[in-house]
This record gives sequence, C-alpha cells and structure tokens, in this order.
Amino acid sequence: MLGLGAAGVAAAPLLQRGVEALARQDPTGLTDALPAGGAFRYYSVTASVPPKNARTYRLRVDGLVDRPSTYTLADLRTEPQTRLVRDVQCVTGWRVPETPFEGVRLSRLLDAAGVRPEARAVRFTCFDGAYSESLTLEQARRDDVLVALRMQDEPVSHEHGGPVRLYVAPMYFYKSAKWLSGITVTDAVRPGYWEERGYDVDAWVGRSNGREDAPTV
Repeated sequence: MLGLGAAGVAAAPLLQRGVEALARQDPTGLTDALPAGGAFRYYSVTASVPPKNARTYRLRVDGLVDRPSTYTLADLRTEPQTRLVRDVQCVTGWRVPETPFEGVRLSRLLDAAGVRPEARAVRFTCFDGAYSESLTLEQARRDDVLVALRMQDEPVSHEHGGPVRLYVAPMYFYKSAKWLSGITVTDAVRPGYWEERGYDVDAWVGRSNGREDAPTV
C-alpha cells in the first residue's frame, strides 16, 4: 500500500501535465469533465488567438486621460514589479491554490496616464478580438490588481493569456482578462463579455454570482 501511494504521488505531476496538454488541444471542451487536480483549465471565447511576442506586443492606455501611451513588453518589464500569491477561483467552481502572479500595478499605469476628474471606470480589451472586461476606478486602483507578465513564476504563456494579462486577485477569474491589449478609462462601467451573458459585474469571490466560495484574500 505504501509503495502504491508513493507511486501515485510521483506520477501525479506527469499525469496532470498530460491532462493540461490535452485540454489545450481539445476543441470540444470535453476535457472539462476530467478532474482538474488543482490545475488550470483553458478557456477562450474565440476559435483561435494569434500569439504575440516581445516584438509584436503592444498595450494601449487611452480614454479619459491626459497622456495616452503605448507600452511594449520591454517597457512593462522596466516598470516596478509586484508579486502576489493568492488562490485563483473560477466562477464554474474550480480553484487553484496559492498561485503566484507578478507584474505592474494597474494603478501605476493609470497614474502615469493622468486620469481625468470625470473618469469613473476602466475598460479592458484583448487581442483575441472579442473579450472585454471593466472595473470601477476604485477597484482598478487596488494594490491587488496587476497587469501581469508572470504567472506561476514563469512568463505568462499564450494559453494563459500571455504575454500580458490582467489579474484581479479578489474577484472571480473571468475578470482577469487574457491577452490584454487595451486599457481605456471611461465615464461609466461597461459590462464585459460574460456580464453581457448574465455574470455579475462586481465579481467578488464568495459574494457574487450566487456562490459562497471562500474569499481568495
């Protein structure tokens, strides 16, 4: 029995990587029925997303700001980096405990752009051409909201929304938009992709969407 248990522990990482690799290549979504084992599942609202790299990636900050700007991946890497370790909670129920994210605090980019007094919210768009999200300006300025360049102590992979994604630590993971390409300061919150389909705009873990999950912070 002890030998079988040890073999199971030793094989688990390999099996989990196999499940993740299968999920990345599964167009049917049937792998969602497999146990997640504390790992991420892969979602996209489009059939495919062309990858970006350090040469082709750009992040635009505009809207109700005094100094619109465009960042390359190299630009973002030169900014002060913040590392957070929190549980990631999906609104569909799965959770990945103690996941490290690292990147630039969104508040820093907003301050650099010079947010105008009439601003009330921030809208996020993505280079998949379909996904969007929003936060109130107060939410966007939280210390646990990042423009993330690293995830699980590695550069954010394309499957996870890289090279740059949003990370909103205390909210359900659909707020952490993948393949981030635009940050637009607006005068009101505009519902994002999933909010237009019935999800809560305010997505605090354990306090929204009719769920009672333990908060992630």
